[in-house]
Amino acid sequence: MFKYLAKDVPASLVVFLVALPLCLGIALASGADPIAGLIAGIIGGIVVGFISGSAIGVSGPAAGLAVIVLNGIQSMPSYEVFLLAVVIGGLVQLLLGFLKAGIIGFYFPSSVIQGMLSAIGLIIILKQIPHAFGYDAEPEGSLGFAQDATHNTFTDLSFMLDGIQPIALSIAAVGLAVLILWEQPFMKRLTWTQYLPGSLVAVLSGIGLHLVTRDGASGLGADHLVQIPMIVNGWSDVVRVPEFGAWNRSDVWILGITIAIVASLETLLCVEATDKLDPEKRITPTNRELIAQGTGNVLSGLIGGLPITQVIVRSSANIQSGGKTKMSAILHGFLLLGSVFLIPNLLNLIPLSSLAAVLLLVGYKLAKPAQFKAIAKQGARQFLPFVITVLAILFTDLLVGIGIGILAALLVILYDHFHQPIIDFELDDVNKRCIIHLGEDVTFMHKVGIRKLFESVPKEFKMVIDANRTVRMDSDVRLIINEWLDRARADGWDWSVENGEDNPSRSKPLAKFARKLGG
Repeated sequence: MFKYLAKDVPASLVVFLVALPLCLGIALASGADPIAGLIAGIIGGIVVGFISGSAIGVSGPAAGLAVIVLNGIQSMPSYEVFLLAVVIGGLVQLLLGFLKAGIIGFYFPSSVIQGMLSAIGLIIILKQIPHAFGYDAEPEGSLGFAQDATHNTFTDLSFMLDGIQPIALSIAAVGLAVLILWEQPFMKRLTWTQYLPGSLVAVLSGIGLHLVTRDGASGLGADHLVQIPMIVNGWSDVVRVPEFGAWNRSDVWILGITIAIVASLETLLCVEATDKLDPEKRITPTNRELIAQGTGNVLSGLIGGLPITQVIVRSSANIQSGGKTKMSAILHGFLLLGSVFLIPNLLNLIPLSSLAAVLLLVGYKLAKPAQFKAIAKQGARQFLPFVITVLAILFTDLLVGIGIGILAALLVILYDHFHQPIIDFELDDVNKRCIIHLGEDVTFMHKVGIRKLFESVPKEFKMVIDANRTVRMDSDVRLIINEWLDRARADGWDWSVENGEDNPSRSKPLAKFARKLGG
């Protein structure tokens, strides 16, 4: 874990700079105190980082849970009762991990995961453009499309034109110039740039420009800067403990289980996406990840923090910054911890527009045009679910968009089943034979395709139905085959059935049906 410190330390700085405003922004979007987001980020980095088997995944408070957390805080009698629900959610996640429920993550279609990555990249770009121009009405960390009846992702792009801050725009432009310079091959060949991330230089340049201009009439106000709460009385200003006396409230248990399910799904989605981004293609043990997340959520709830998941924005920033092991995630947690107690005044000098420059580059790398072209070349079966997932996430939120994307992928599969009902069929024009090879599982989804195939074969052809490999067949399909055979017998159509009586795997009803066909 310490072998790649030379790469993990700079990466942890970048992740820290990305995570800091996100932790604060997600807390504000969730209706919680900013310190609650920082607690979740600290535990997500240090505790979850140590337990997790993910080499490059980073955990913390997630925008995908913001609505659930906001409704939960508002519906509970107190924040302390809400914290009990967070603890319960963590315990449920631990149970899911021990029950090996992490296997669910392997069932997400790759086209949907790729769509999620590109969609998040586009959302980051669209959400950060207003911050780059100095329009900071929406808190950092929001991924949802609509904020209220009049504000959404696209309307903010027009509203920002009335609130442009020239200093903020200059800071963002300088930050982007630094980041683009650091991406050039000749800069990457310089040894010292490996230890001084471009993101850190961009942020430091933003602080410098802010300090030079803050006394002028157009200087940036506090609402355009990072705002870390000041800790005056030590831990007593930070820690809030759950109200354990509310353990028998049904609404607390419902909220806890909801947090567990949504946090687990979001984590498994991000694990799958992060593994795809990992240059070394390492595979994260998903059951262990659920245990790590559950432990993190129990501890976060016990000391006043928000729910935790693995998050793709911080994870992708880690990968793009050269992080090699989990040490970068752990170190970013310690940096968050130190920032709260040691240097809040310094961090409160960071302009949001300089952080916007960092995130704009992260978003671009997730949503490169080359990614869209590569998936388009794979054909409609991959491209349609991909595009639908991208659009759905853009116009709803992460989990709803993923659900729509998965539905689209299933519809594509259904379409294929309708139009390609069998594994293979042979049309022998010379010998006037048509051989239909049925697959192992012939389900109701094959009904339309099989019927069309029967109707398309000329009557002068001999029909051979090869069911040697068939193990299971729905009764709907058997009915269609029986109906066709009855018509074939009445019309004197030449046909035969290879029923595979020696196939030991087939079910008893199918074996009986096969003997009937062969008779």
